[in-house]
Amino acid sequence: MFKWEKLGKLFDPGERQSGSWMHAFAQSPSVVLYETHVRVYFCTRPKPDADGMYLSYLAYLDLDRRNLLDIVKVCKRPLLNLGARGTFDEFGTNPISVIRDGDEMRVYYAGWTRCESVPINGAIGVAISRDGGESFVRLGDGPVLSYGPDEPFMLGSPRIRKFGATWYLWYVSGKEWLKTEGKPEPVYRIRMASSEDGLNWVKHGRDLLERRLGEHECQACPDVLFAGGRYHMFFSYRRSHHYKSREGGYRIGYAFSDDMLNWQRCDEMAGMEVSASGWDSQMVNYPHVFMLDGETYMLYQGNDMGRTGIGLARLVSPRDWGRH
Repeated sequence: MFKWEKLGKLFDPGERQSGSWMHAFAQSPSVVLYETHVRVYFCTRPKPDADGMYLSYLAYLDLDRRNLLDIVKVCKRPLLNLGARGTFDEFGTNPISVIRDGDEMRVYYAGWTRCESVPINGAIGVAISRDGGESFVRLGDGPVLSYGPDEPFMLGSPRIRKFGATWYLWYVSGKEWLKTEGKPEPVYRIRMASSEDGLNWVKHGRDLLERRLGEHECQACPDVLFAGGRYHMFFSYRRSHHYKSREGGYRIGYAFSDDMLNWQRCDEMAGMEVSASGWDSQMVNYPHVFMLDGETYMLYQGNDMGRTGIGLARLVSPRDWGRH
């Protein structure tokens, strides 16, 4: 079993005077390592409009590499403009995943478009930075991964990794929209695509994880790394109803695989639970795991899908991972 030590809440825009575009939410943390600091990319939102609808922007904060709880910089403006009228990302870029590729950086993100019968739809886009991650420019107005005949609803929650010469993108595919007590809610499951260049993708066309919470379990933001001779996935899962409560809210699960296609789900090994009280007492979700200077860390969202900010945890055991 993995054992994580929670080091505390790292960042919450709602506790800072960060400007109208960074009013609340810190979501979908994704790390890029530098010599002196650790950059955490995340998604943030201004206040909702008169109809209660949100926008979402890409942002970052820098942490002192010697003390990850010390924030040394917060960006002053969105790093990627929203899409043009009618495009798939006109209303938001969320969630996101950032990776360094030589002298460039890429951000893979879920673009939001608003609908009539359901709140939103989504597809996955990519943008590139050539100025060290200070700003990003999309490659075009359309997505690189979108829904199709066997994935008819929203695609999102991208997590990008590169193993060897191959790019891998884990994402969620919508299965259906449920009628609930409030607005319609999507049901989605985790899938994978691979690519030789990170732009032209081959979908593998299968749900990767079994369900534990029944037919309408939602799974999201799978973060995969290779250690101890096998692949490890930390991900989020929740119920479709009352998911903003402690009882139905997101939890962090775990699975392992030897080939990235066949996964054994062992949520009891994840080792990351909600706290008894406070900012992450109702849910823990959207984990991102990274290794730094001999230690392994996890960034994650707290209550209300990251409205209360993101936190940091350190892996206490196992130190060498081994074959779990």
